[in-house]
Amino acid sequence: MLAYEPPNRVLLSWNITPQWRIETDSEKTSEWEVRFIAEARHRTRVEIEHRNLERHGEGWESVRDGIGGDRGWPLYLQRFADLVARRA
Repeated sequence: MLAYEPPNRVLLSWNITPQWRIETDSEKTSEWEVRFIAEARHRTRVEIEHRNLERHGEGWESVRDGIGGDRGWPLYLQRFADLVARRA
């Protein structure tokens, strides 16, 4: 974890190579930030930003395509929304 500032944000490193293996070199990792923004008393907007993907080096585009595709961040954000809706 790179930063943890409840209840507003969390910043984590993405230690996965373009070949979808564990990356041990911190200079070759990207980072992703989740922000929670209160919009009303019972409404929170969740934003996610995955940045510095080019740090992964050759093949970084496969990381971008994987996390941006239907089985990447869109899927996991929907799962999070579904979980929160069931608990409300």
